[in-house]
Amino acid sequence: MSGYQLAQLNVAKLLAPIDSPKIADFVANLDRINALAEASEGFVWRLQTEEGDATGIDYFGSDIIANMSVWRSIDALHHYVYKTAHIEIMRRKKEWFHHMSEAHTVLWWIPSGHKPSIEEAALKLSTLQDKGPTEQAFTFKKSYSIPSEFV
Repeated sequence: MSGYQLAQLNVAKLLAPIDSPKIADFVANLDRINALAEASEGFVWRLQTEEGDATGIDYFGSDIIANMSVWRSIDALHHYVYKTAHIEIMRRKKEWFHHMSEAHTVLWWIPSGHKPSIEEAALKLSTLQDKGPTEQAFTFKKSYSIPSEFV
């Protein structure tokens, strides 16, 4: 087992409440897309409640949903996000979510076996929003190598 893994958080501001008919098609696809993630090569863990998703976690506000997961590598996460059926959902995000002008997706390296908390993830997102991509909090477009302390 490698000494590192990649954590990711993304947040989205809903156009309507999660139980609204306007968001119903998004909600109807959650189980399928979450199962796809879990079956993807390189998937390690994802944040979820007893209901099987994270839509009930309102840490960022009642109108903002969060998705957090851990992967073995940037390549594994990138493949899932852009090369699987997940991309179908991303193409439809304007139907369900407000445009967010601030960074809403952050990546960071963690020691293998660590499950990040929502508070840790929020701090990483805030770091990215305040400082731009750094070794501590970055994006797909501007990523950083595994820190030497994890190798």
